[in-house]
Amino acid sequence: MTPTTTGIAIAATLVLTWIVLGFGFFVLVALAMVVGALIGRVIEGKLDPTGILDALRGKRSSS
Repeated sequence: MTPTTTGIAIAATLVLTWIVLGFGFFVLVALAMVVGALIGRVIEGKLDPTGILDALRGKRSSS
């Protein structure tokens, strides 16, 4: 799948969720997609979870 096709699929999913179930479920589905993407990045090794936790705690990095 190309990035364009992926973007279209994600947008269609979100819009249909909003239309059929309402804004609250739209936000819930969007958050689930973000969490899923973050977990996928961690599994692939493209994202360091300790860096995210440090950023959420307000710790600054010198690098």
